[in-house]
Amino acid sequence: MTSIDPKLARKRRRHRNERIVAAILVLLAGGAAGWGIWWNRAEQRDLRRDLRYIPKGVTITPEVEQLRAFVRIDSSKPEGIAAGARWLAEQLAQNGIRAELIESGPNMISVYARIPGRRPGGGLLLFNHIDVVPPGEGWKAPPFAAVIVGDQLWGRGTLDMKALTICQLVAFVDVARSGRKPEHDLVFLATPDEETGSRHGMQWLLEHRPDVFVNIEYGITEGGTTEMMTDRMTHFGIEIGGKQVVQVALTGPSEAVLKKTRIGLEPFMFTRQPQRLLPAVRRYFKEIAPTRTSFRPLLADIDATIRDGQFWRLPVTYRDFLQNTVYAGAPMRTDRGWQMIITLINLPDETPENRVAWLEKTITPFGAHVREVVMSEGTTPLSSEQTPLFAWIAEEAENRYQVDAGMLLQYRSTSDCRFLRRRDITCYGLSPYPVNFYQSLTIHRKDENISVWAFQEGVELLRAVVERWARTA
Repeated sequence: MTSIDPKLARKRRRHRNERIVAAILVLLAGGAAGWGIWWNRAEQRDLRRDLRYIPKGVTITPEVEQLRAFVRIDSSKPEGIAAGARWLAEQLAQNGIRAELIESGPNMISVYARIPGRRPGGGLLLFNHIDVVPPGEGWKAPPFAAVIVGDQLWGRGTLDMKALTICQLVAFVDVARSGRKPEHDLVFLATPDEETGSRHGMQWLLEHRPDVFVNIEYGITEGGTTEMMTDRMTHFGIEIGGKQVVQVALTGPSEAVLKKTRIGLEPFMFTRQPQRLLPAVRRYFKEIAPTRTSFRPLLADIDATIRDGQFWRLPVTYRDFLQNTVYAGAPMRTDRGWQMIITLINLPDETPENRVAWLEKTITPFGAHVREVVMSEGTTPLSSEQTPLFAWIAEEAENRYQVDAGMLLQYRSTSDCRFLRRRDITCYGLSPYPVNFYQSLTIHRKDENISVWAFQEGVELLRAVVERWARTA
């Protein structure tokens, strides 16, 4: 046997331990460096993803100046509506287009211009409304100054709906100035009074000026959505319709009776059971399911969701598309006694008279009765998404924004489309520009604004759609 010097053995162990420690330190340093690289790349990805929060460079184009000039007209008042109509007519006149100003009441003026097409029928109506809701108080910038802060243009009407009006105006002028007749008639129509029921706007025109709608088969207006996830669009929704509304005034002998009636109607306000599944709703849910993380399987196969008793798990915003629902106001004393306003929010194919009869039957046991129907919109068909125009809009949106485009059903909002759809005019609601969630909250509220670059994208999208329509037989 060979003996080993104890001092040499201790020295070897010390050197081995030092090498182990050095190796561990190298591994730790390498790990730290790798983690640092990963963290830096993750931060860069997050920064790129959040670029929408960083103002982009703004180029002031003629269309932006037109929008600013239009927003500066306070069209929340009748005299402002008239001024807005005359301003639009002047914009058309500057491009050699004669527009007719149609007055349906004091300062209630519509702007109507038509480019005759080569063929009868198949016409396209670009329609919008001039009026805006009153701005209210508390704005960060004056509501009718149209100031640009960063890359945002602030002002009442920027989203609802003066930006889209300018998009339509530009597309219409392009066709007129091209010198070539469109294949079918193209009409530009701006109306008053949309925000308060359209009695002096679209409804009046349909009754008193049917010539405006001769040869019209399609219409494009407000109503679509662009769903955003940070800076990325996840769905481009082309609105084809929604629910219809009936308002009824109830009467009762006392406040207590109407309160009891209201409590009796509560089970019908937010019911968890489906009533009727329309084919369009089935298609809509299937289309949007991929972008709905929490409810994807429930929406992708709504028939199975109902069959398996899982319908109640969907939020009311989805359940509502399969239900006739009710909203009850508070009892109030009037010169005609105690009264309560009931709003019936019905499926598109529901007969309003049947719903009023149902309401009367439901409230009679509580001692209340229907006094009068305050407003009834009537059965409103959904527009088909199986048309060339729908396909062209979807294709242009998909190419421009790299996103899936498809149909959209409105939850509880309306546009003048509802009047035209009853006249067999296929209408589509668009938001041709990206609008994020926070901007959408400013519609009808303070601090309404639109991104300048987004508006410019919308101008080009609608230009492309209308040009394609105008050149296709």
